[in-house]
Amino acid sequence: MRSFEQIYVLDLHGNAKKKERAPDGSKDENVFDIEQGVAISVFVKRPGLERGVWRGDLRGKRLEKYKAVAERRLKDVDFVAVEPVSPQYLYHQQNAEVKAEYDKGIPVPNIFPVNSVGVVTSRDRLAIHFTRQDLLATVRDFASLDPEEARRKYALGEDVQDWKVAWAQEDVRAAGPSDKYAVPILYRPFDIRWTYYTGKSSGFLVRPRQATMRNMLGGTNVGLITSRLTKGETFQHAQVTTDICEVICMSAKTSNNGFLFPLYLYREPDGRSENLSADFRSFIDTLYDHHYTPEEILGYIYAVLHVPSYRGRYAEFLRIDFPRIPFPKKANDFDRLSELGWELVQAHLLRELPRKGLAKYHGKGDHTVEGARYVPKEAATWINETQCFKPVPEDVWNFHIGGYQVLDKYLKSRKGRKLSLDELNHIGAVADSLAFTIEQMAKIDKAYRAAFPDLG
Repeated sequence: MRSFEQIYVLDLHGNAKKKERAPDGSKDENVFDIEQGVAISVFVKRPGLERGVWRGDLRGKRLEKYKAVAERRLKDVDFVAVEPVSPQYLYHQQNAEVKAEYDKGIPVPNIFPVNSVGVVTSRDRLAIHFTRQDLLATVRDFASLDPEEARRKYALGEDVQDWKVAWAQEDVRAAGPSDKYAVPILYRPFDIRWTYYTGKSSGFLVRPRQATMRNMLGGTNVGLITSRLTKGETFQHAQVTTDICEVICMSAKTSNNGFLFPLYLYREPDGRSENLSADFRSFIDTLYDHHYTPEEILGYIYAVLHVPSYRGRYAEFLRIDFPRIPFPKKANDFDRLSELGWELVQAHLLRELPRKGLAKYHGKGDHTVEGARYVPKEAATWINETQCFKPVPEDVWNFHIGGYQVLDKYLKSRKGRKLSLDELNHIGAVADSLAFTIEQMAKIDKAYRAAFPDLG
């Protein structure tokens, strides 16, 4: 914008991942055989011209777009002036009033200063397992092999700059191998797996994020997970864990990685302390003239992140940075949302939730997941020709956390696997938790609107 007097951007849309549609509801096609949307940009450098940025949009069929860009002149396009502003400089017009309202909120990292993106394993086939026993058997075998034999046996591919077979073996051998390093990890929503965690970078795990993750291993803790970006996805990026978490636990899109914010820090010799910034602690104590516990604060934040009207009103801002959390003027509004949010935390940790008897297991067979097929008329999810879970209400089946359809992802991740009794029971508990979440979000939305009556 400093280099050119005028910038014109004609957005040809066609982003397959966004499932964009033409104004009349028909298909919006890409001008190329790619999924990413396409734009034509014209940059004008001529001293003395009126400075500005203009944007136009073209949706519809591919041939219609070809014809339009071939025959139209720049002045024929219905460009609209936009004013890109710091820090994103987006080339579309934002609602300034809503943005100013949203910007009053406090970014999540400003509340929980110690945080990081999730653990990067580099080789999930080697590093992630369904059971502790399978993990330990694999780790011990891996450590005993010649590096090239290990590479072949576990299909590890070529070494890369920050992960090598020999390094991973050295890390495991230096640690024992020892059972104490086998730890649970939140791999996907409601999907706890096992990994071998020594905390050493470029070892068995390429990026263990030790400074953050050690707090989940040091003692009783709970962590909030959300995303910095939600490119191509609607914001529903909030979950909790008592374990360390994997980098794409929130979304398969690497731009939408999951960031973990522990509630407590475990440091020697100080022991446990709250992971709340001094500025935030001073702010909230002063605002309500009361010292809320970290759990009460987490409950409130978790409630806000599940408010449908919050997600809808601030959708464009939630796509481009960490969520900002607004705080009501009245303590009783904070209290109500905190209570509802903490109930949701407990339900998502499968600790306390009303059981509804959903997703009971039916049919005879060997419990092998051949796929995940949902039949709405039956309110049933079939895993093979003879066995299914029901009842599974359609809204429960379709429920997403982050970029994942929860039950569908859990089952498809186990394709070819025989479900254990624990997994069969777990699916029922998850279905009950999701049903509770849907009901709780409606209550949270009502409380949020009462706390912020001036919002549109």
